[in-house]
Amino acid sequence: MKTVKCATYEGLDAKVVEVESTLTKGLPSFFIVGMASASITEAKERVKSALLSNDFSFPPKRITIGLSPSDVRKEGSQFDLSIAMMILLDTMEDDFSDWFVFGELGLDGKVKENLQLYPLVLSLANQKLIKKAIVPHAALLKLSKIPDIEFYGVNTLSEAIDMLKNQETIAPSIEQGAIEYPFYEIGGEKYYYTKEYEDDFSDVKGQEVAKRAALIAAAGFHNILLTGSPGCGKSMIAKRLRYILPPMSADEILDIAKLDALDLKEPLFKPHRNIRSPHHTSTLASVFGGGSHKAMIGEVGLAHKSLLFLDELPYFSKSVLEALREPMQDNKIRISRVNSKIEYPSDFLFVGAMNPCPCGNLLNERAECRCSDVEIQRYKNRLSEPFLDRIDISVVMQSVSSKDKPSYSSKELHKKVVEAHIFTKNRGQNSFNAKLSDLEIEQFCILDEEAKVTLDMAIERFALSFRSIKKIQKVSRTIADLDACERIEKRHILEALSYRRR
Repeated sequence: MKTVKCATYEGLDAKVVEVESTLTKGLPSFFIVGMASASITEAKERVKSALLSNDFSFPPKRITIGLSPSDVRKEGSQFDLSIAMMILLDTMEDDFSDWFVFGELGLDGKVKENLQLYPLVLSLANQKLIKKAIVPHAALLKLSKIPDIEFYGVNTLSEAIDMLKNQETIAPSIEQGAIEYPFYEIGGEKYYYTKEYEDDFSDVKGQEVAKRAALIAAAGFHNILLTGSPGCGKSMIAKRLRYILPPMSADEILDIAKLDALDLKEPLFKPHRNIRSPHHTSTLASVFGGGSHKAMIGEVGLAHKSLLFLDELPYFSKSVLEALREPMQDNKIRISRVNSKIEYPSDFLFVGAMNPCPCGNLLNERAECRCSDVEIQRYKNRLSEPFLDRIDISVVMQSVSSKDKPSYSSKELHKKVVEAHIFTKNRGQNSFNAKLSDLEIEQFCILDEEAKVTLDMAIERFALSFRSIKKIQKVSRTIADLDACERIEKRHILEALSYRRR
């Protein structure tokens, strides 16, 4: 019995599927077994037409195609090519079990790519399950960005058959593609960056405290909450923050490309982190993912290694805000349904923006607030203490003035973030400061004597919780990194305390 390999999704990860075939004597028939979806059962007609259009004969036998394991539901048109090849190669003695075969067949026998192909192959590569694959020629350039895999591109079914018949002599169709952006190398790992700033911080006039807080948030990947009157620049800062985030490793670039493909976007392979900004009317399922039969990824998952921006934060539903506590703390999200239970990473930088009151004029020196005390308190109570306790940096924006002028550009701020990132990596630290575990805090967040005394005084005075203490240590570590200081000093602790929510 001959087999080749293909793949399908099981949750958000790819699952290897062995495609087997048997051709036996009997009334001519064509069956596909193994929990195949409608998109795969429809492949029977595409395969028949492709064979007959390319001078192949459709065997007048009882044809059974098995998709193993049989307890995993399979879907996707990427199975077409492997099914057709199993029918045509049934009589050959060669072993094809090491080959992965992907491709949708046209009725004329042409091999097409589908949207699932890139994330499937990348997931298999991350799991170290794939070494060589036959893929549509149109997908070669995109797939060549994935390292350590030999790709063989084909345009037609005939080319694919010839390739496996001559598998001992063929060579890969394309060299492994390099990521063509500036990089620096630390500890054998390359970190890529770009100096493209579509939105620049030089457009933000005034708001020096908020820009300094944004710089710290970017350098350490700290969750940040911006509070201020309408039009003071909260959204401007949030949208420009993505362009000054730390450089990216090749794995991070590939992960974001995979998420782009899952979001039906063309992967760009740029060292730019995404920004996801769901509307405050978004449902729980759209933000976190879900579905009764197949758990789909939501905005929180698509923001992995990127920025999640929630504008008008208090107007999000209570269920959404409370559910955010888990990924903000654990950097992953779990979806449990009757038919599926999955867990996926959601390591993002959270940015929230809100007005100080329902009318927005509470902090405005030139306009009168129309809200009563009860309305203001009800508005603030929409954000629970456990949720707010997961915010590292809280900033109250200044009122807009005609004297405000631009100061730092995105290029200048990004340069500081890159220098802090290099300083962090040279220390031997793998995680961003905001994501440090308790053991890593002990290892990397070393305070000098004055800083220890200052932190102890703050703990007593403000009755800080354990989580708050750790967040102050991590924020002060980032401030020290921006100053290129090995130890956290008193001034770093004091600045970190100034960003504490009051």
